[in-house]
Amino acid sequence: MASRNQNRPPRSPFNKKASTEELAVEKRQRFGADKMERQGVAGRGRAPFSVVNTASAVSEGDGVECSTVEFTKEDVDALLNEKMKKGNPYDNKKKMEQMGDLIKRLKLCVRWFKRVEEGYVQEKEKLQSELESAVKKGIDTETEMKIKIEEFNETISDLRKTISSLEGRLLKEESEKLEAINCYRKEKEARTAAEKVGNEKSAELEKVRDEKSVAEKKATSNEDLYKRSQEYNMSLQQYNSRLQSDLEIANESHKRLETEKATIVESLSNVRGHNKALQDQLASLKVSQEEASKQKEVQAYELRCLREELKQMRDDRDWHQAHANALIGEFTKYKECTGKSFAQLDTLTIKTNALEETCSSQKEQINILQQQLIAEKEKLKVADLSASETRTVFEEQKRIIHELKDRLADKEFQVVEGEKLRKKLHNTILELKGNIRVFCRVRPSLPEDSTGTDMVISYPMSTEMDGRGIELVQNGQKYPFTFDKVFNHEASQPDVFTEISQLVQSALDGYKVCIFAYGQTGSGKTYTMMGRPEAPDLKGLIPRSLEQVFQTSQSLKDQGWKYKMQASILEIYNETIRDLLSSNRSSGIDQTRIENSVPSKQQYTIKHDAQGNTHVSDLTIVDVCSVNEISSLLQQAAQSRSVGRTQMNEQSSRSHFVFSLRISGINENTEQQVQGVLNLIDLAGSERLSRSGATGDRLRETQAINKSLSSLSDVIFALAKKEEHVPFRNSKLTYLLQPCLGGDSKTLMFVNISPDQSSVGESLCSLRFASRVNACEIGIPRRQTQTSTRSLDSRLSSG
Repeated sequence: MASRNQNRPPRSPFNKKASTEELAVEKRQRFGADKMERQGVAGRGRAPFSVVNTASAVSEGDGVECSTVEFTKEDVDALLNEKMKKGNPYDNKKKMEQMGDLIKRLKLCVRWFKRVEEGYVQEKEKLQSELESAVKKGIDTETEMKIKIEEFNETISDLRKTISSLEGRLLKEESEKLEAINCYRKEKEARTAAEKVGNEKSAELEKVRDEKSVAEKKATSNEDLYKRSQEYNMSLQQYNSRLQSDLEIANESHKRLETEKATIVESLSNVRGHNKALQDQLASLKVSQEEASKQKEVQAYELRCLREELKQMRDDRDWHQAHANALIGEFTKYKECTGKSFAQLDTLTIKTNALEETCSSQKEQINILQQQLIAEKEKLKVADLSASETRTVFEEQKRIIHELKDRLADKEFQVVEGEKLRKKLHNTILELKGNIRVFCRVRPSLPEDSTGTDMVISYPMSTEMDGRGIELVQNGQKYPFTFDKVFNHEASQPDVFTEISQLVQSALDGYKVCIFAYGQTGSGKTYTMMGRPEAPDLKGLIPRSLEQVFQTSQSLKDQGWKYKMQASILEIYNETIRDLLSSNRSSGIDQTRIENSVPSKQQYTIKHDAQGNTHVSDLTIVDVCSVNEISSLLQQAAQSRSVGRTQMNEQSSRSHFVFSLRISGINENTEQQVQGVLNLIDLAGSERLSRSGATGDRLRETQAINKSLSSLSDVIFALAKKEEHVPFRNSKLTYLLQPCLGGDSKTLMFVNISPDQSSVGESLCSLRFASRVNACEIGIPRRQTQTSTRSLDSRLSSG
């Protein structure tokens, strides 16, 4: 059953073939225009102190028309806070004119406020009416949308009922069609059965005829049987007549079935046409349902837009109400201010009368004050003269102070430059002299030491020996020594490195530099060389030197220098060279036993070339580019170094630690090449067997250490005596240090001593050995530079 809205034409978006998107765009444009219009009204309402133009302003007393009046918030504040101009205090006429002018302006301001208030009230009423109309329009639109939605819902329900009824009719027609087909099939089966029965009866009739002929033949032969045959023939004829009547009945039923078949076929064609018509009607109903759903979506979208518009209108209404309340509050505030101004005007009138009364008395005082003013002016002139003189004196003193500061800065700069020149000349003198520089460092006292430093070691305070002399006391006798630099027990790691920083710089300049630490066990050699790398203030000479090398190489890039650096670390343990960077070496701290039974595949052989460079075969050489890589290598080497415990030290170094950094640099601008080497060596501690208490493996280690240090002493003595043969090959240590001791290298030895009373003998031996080393003369250090770039480029590319 079709509903009352089924034949209703669709809405305008579908009749005009306008899409949902176009309708939504139109809605948004209309909503945006309304919003901009409302914002324009709101914008006018948000400027309460904007310029207000009036056609004319008539004053209260004279009725004269004024020009356009403009007031702002600043003008009103200035008008309310306006003070009387200072002038002749006895000129009452002028004061009255000023007061009258102020009163006129206040009246104009009050009138302007009244007009503004009226405009605000009108605008508020207008906005209120617009808001009410907008709310009413929104409510009407919402009710209309609800009615439309209800109508659409009724239409959809009617369409659904019609579709369900059509579907029921279609099912009924289908069932009737199936029943007609079944009846036709049954009738066809009955007709085929009747035809089969007719065929059987015709066959029996022919058989009867044959029997009749046989009977007639027998009748001729037997008359007796003739009668019976006639009777039998009569019965057969009757039976034949019955069969013919049955046949006629079967033919009539067949004809009747044919007519029924024709009627069934005709009704089946009619049913098919009706079914097709129903399907077309169902398709049209589905199309109309889709259109109705689309129209419903459009209406829902319009409803959402209208709800958003209604919400915006409500927000604007709330804002306008809040704005109107704010304007009312401001108006009341300014009304109160106007009332205060009227009260002030009354008080001013009273004050004016009082001033007129006191005017006569003040005229007399004016003359007195004028005389006093003349006297004060004279005093002021005198004070100005004294102040100008004081100012000139101050400027002169300021100029003198500035000149003194400039002279002080110049002197400080000259002192710094002089110190640099002194170091440079001292370095040049040492290069020309060719002897090994020796620094002495006294470690701080430890809790387990038997006495303080003042009882064993002292430092001369004379000008010549300041910072260079040290005295050791043994059995009441003083033994003085002089070195290039002496660091007392209070010296910090940065203080020590400051003295050798220029020597480290020489490695980048192309010199061979060797720094090694010598001293007894527990005197602080490893602390001086390595320190504690994890603490920035306690880093030793090795990490600080490497940091300076990398920082300086980075700063020299701007001058065109490019450096390549290679590092290697080894130790000499029991006269055997061990590679501390080898990958197959087992690492461990407090290694007390070294397996010498396993033969090593590497043969670490020391070789010196003609240029004085030292090479160790099969030694691991690593290319380094940053301080972090060096730190990791030093950490790996420290874990692999042979250390042990003795009676003199818990962590005693049982081998000579040698760190080598080969520096190759090229200047791309000048094509100059430099090749420098920085050797940093931490020697094993020298000690007497009686104090160390070494046995077994420790005894063999101590003997090997003392033998190598003894060989070092023999080499130093031979160099000091300038003997022809210097026994460098007596130990691996001296043979490795041959270029540093007898070549053109800059060599520095740190002699470390302990302030302990029980170590005085060992300290005295160390100081005597260091003194002989300081007096030893070796070759003059020379800088290795080249101008051709082929050899270095090949080395850089190969590295």
